[in-house]
Amino acid sequence: MSINVRVEKNDKENTAGLLRRFTKRVRGSGILSRVRGIRYYDRQKSDYVKKKKTLKRISKRADREEQIKLGKIVEQTGRFRRR
Repeated sequence: MSINVRVEKNDKENTAGLLRRFTKRVRGSGILSRVRGIRYYDRQKSDYVKKKKTLKRISKRADREEQIKLGKIVEQTGRFRRR
């Protein structure tokens, strides 16, 4: 859906006033907020993709916990991590 904003210059109006009125109309129509809202739209992931990602995350977590138990890596606690 397209909404056009039209502003015509009055007799005793300068261009700065015209621009000010135009900007006010654009803000009032909500065009910019709608465009900015859909700018980074990502479609929803399918159930299969979500499930695959979740299973991968679970397996990575399990591998990491196993390596920590075996002492191969040091457990990182707190906010600041050692490198």
